[in-house]
Amino acid sequence: MPVYEYVCQACKKPFELVRPIKENGRNATTCPKCTSRKVERRWTSIFVETSRKS
Repeated sequence: MPVYEYVCQACKKPFELVRPIKENGRNATTCPKCTSRKVERRWTSIFVETSRKS
């Protein structure tokens, strides 16, 4: 499952959520520290590992 990174606009605390792709965007995300709904998703890089040699 993908890890989504967020930052709270109220308390400025960054946090991560692990959820299936189909659930992303369906439920409002809340900050685990202050329970604010004013959160912004951060764009991050990904790492993919394959069985093929490069």
